[in-house]
Amino acid sequence: MKKYKHLFFDLDRTLWDFEKNALELFMDIFKNRQLDKIFPDFDIFYTTYKKHNDALWELYRHGKIKKDILRYKRFSDTLEEFGFSDANLAKNIGDDYVNLSPYKNNLFPNTIETLEYLYPKYKLYIITNGFKEVQFTKLKKSNLERFFTRVITSEDVGVQKPNPEIFHYSVSSVNAKKIECLMIGDDPEVDILGARKYGIDQVLFNTENKKHSEKPTYEISDLSELKNFL
Repeated sequence: MKKYKHLFFDLDRTLWDFEKNALELFMDIFKNRQLDKIFPDFDIFYTTYKKHNDALWELYRHGKIKKDILRYKRFSDTLEEFGFSDANLAKNIGDDYVNLSPYKNNLFPNTIETLEYLYPKYKLYIITNGFKEVQFTKLKKSNLERFFTRVITSEDVGVQKPNPEIFHYSVSSVNAKKIECLMIGDDPEVDILGARKYGIDQVLFNTENKKHSEKPTYEISDLSELKNFL
């Protein structure tokens, strides 16, 4: 068995239950901003938003749009699809989301227990593409901050996963060797392919056992399975 010393975790959808937290928050926003006056129901609003958000995140990940464009355009595009153009409302929704989402603290099952097991044995780090000002608050409010020696954000590095440069920066900045490092994340392209291209082993966290074309070093559906080989 390989001897790892440094474990790099993704945050959203790996430790922090992004889908559950986002759903709770958007239900609050839908009610508080009276979006039922624009959209037939919440499900239609949320499905429309996710479509635009995913498309814009893809552009942002490849450096084709700036953060501030992503932050608000995903909401203005959602409103405009239903014939409602209101820059102030789009900005307010965008601010609500960024300001309030990090205070949601739903984690995946066995997150705390697994980190408590790993913490005495390894150095733990976060590598995230998420907005810097949001991710640090998420870690604090969900009681995860205490486990991690360092948090590396794509904003600090200047490139996003899956660009191998962010993995190079992360490994170099903690004075680690590639063979000692393991990347744990949920996205076959962003986390697994990026880490593999850089040359470090990977764990795909695949809660729903979705089909994919990557060949990660390990694949798990529950975080507690990390104990089987770490």
